[in-house]
Amino acid sequence: MFVNKISLVVITLIFLSGCQPARIYTMEKFGVHKRDLLVSDVKRARDSQEAAKKQFKSALEKFSSVVKFDGAALKKKYDQLSSEFKRSESRAEEVKKRINSVDDVSKALFREWETEIKQYSNDNMRRISQQKLAETQTRYAKLIDAMKQVEKKIEPVLTTFRDQVLFLKHNLNAQAIASIQDELVSVQSNVASLIKEMETSISEANTFINSMSKE
Repeated sequence: MFVNKISLVVITLIFLSGCQPARIYTMEKFGVHKRDLLVSDVKRARDSQEAAKKQFKSALEKFSSVVKFDGAALKKKYDQLSSEFKRSESRAEEVKKRINSVDDVSKALFREWETEIKQYSNDNMRRISQQKLAETQTRYAKLIDAMKQVEKKIEPVLTTFRDQVLFLKHNLNAQAIASIQDELVSVQSNVASLIKEMETSISEANTFINSMSKE
């Protein structure tokens, strides 16, 4: 991969800049074409979802342990749940950032591809390129739709966790435990739904990466 030829420092500075057009332009100056950059970003988005999936499972386990707790050392349990929520929030933000990056690079790639198709003088080459573009766009549409579904599911889960953490913070007693225990089934359902969407998205990412590497 071309990316491996660029120093880690340069890559870090580019990603920290947060400006996608500048990032894409700079990476191309280092020999990383939009196609390679898209594959690289899809891999990062996939990996961030894998990490987030593990984190949300961990947060759910902590939440479950709190609502089933008998009340002793509740402050310690609250601190653990609060930490899990913060880590989940951070993972969720990373997922969103990676998905946005994938979306930005794909748009730039497809715009460039469509422009360059018009430059062919050979009709057969133009037709083949147009077909390849259409196939790639179709595969990408499935991928980004799956990623957007993950993004849509994340916030409701975070909102529920946030509410429980805040409530427990100001009500460290058995009554608070009883109150939030009623939410356990709903939380489990929401997290399970989110994880299912993540697994679908991760699968679509792998399919997309494999298809791009074969072309």
